[in-house]
Amino acid sequence: MNEPLPDENVHRRWLARASFVELNARDRARALLDPGTFRELLGPFDRVRSPWLPPQGIVAQSDDGTVIARGRLAGSAALVIAIEGAFQGGSIGEVGAAKIAAALDLALTDCQRGRLIYPVLILETGGVRLQEANLGLAGVAEIHAALLALRAHVPVVAVVAGLIGCFGGMAIAAGLCSWVIATRQGRLGLNGPEVIEEEAGLAEFDSRDRQLVWSVTGGASRRASGFVDELVEDDCEPIAKMIGRAWARGVPRIHASERVAPMQHLVASLGAQGIIDPNAIRTALGDRSIP
Repeated sequence: MNEPLPDENVHRRWLARASFVELNARDRARALLDPGTFRELLGPFDRVRSPWLPPQGIVAQSDDGTVIARGRLAGSAALVIAIEGAFQGGSIGEVGAAKIAAALDLALTDCQRGRLIYPVLILETGGVRLQEANLGLAGVAEIHAALLALRAHVPVVAVVAGLIGCFGGMAIAAGLCSWVIATRQGRLGLNGPEVIEEEAGLAEFDSRDRQLVWSVTGGASRRASGFVDELVEDDCEPIAKMIGRAWARGVPRIHASERVAPMQHLVASLGAQGIIDPNAIRTALGDRSIP
């Protein structure tokens, strides 16, 4: 592998000092991969963009807010999929979903041929893009199917860092991964706080109450309740090391999405009356931490 160019070395030194949460999707992928190995697939200069946004008065982005990169992480062949939260809230449309599903399918083909490639999804997304509706939903379903097929061969890691969090259909995608890593700033949930408030009212969930929001969907709370396997500090190097540890751990004997009975018991025990205390669910699912 060629040595990184001088300007790339400068860029990497800057990345090493930066908050991972505050980096954009492309810099997150570059920060995780070994120096000189970052290679983007269908990048912005390929100009594969959504045809559905301009008719609705929205400027499309040349990569549709989805970064797909190949390289090496801790010496292993890696696939990094990073969603750009700054574009349409990280929403998933037809093009972005197709890029993700196709990248996972290509990794599956490599694994089936004996060339293992280890995937990591950096999820910064509110879920399906409303402007593309059913197309986005169909695309997310393809992502789910690809994850289920790929995770039988190699451990698939999801990283939920912040600032947007991970919600909607892509929260289901996180749940289908082998291991989930999060920062304290990250949030994970099926419905976002604003959606819950809009549908059920302020008395049910106040989206402006930051303490409430993070006590329910924040990284530390999700780690305590078993939906996140490991909590990591907001720093590129510890996150990269934790991803490597998760890959080394291998494919779980039982994936979290297969542990249906404990979840059914938990739901039945909580009932549907009143406001559920986040502390009530923190010990119900056990410890799946990455050794």
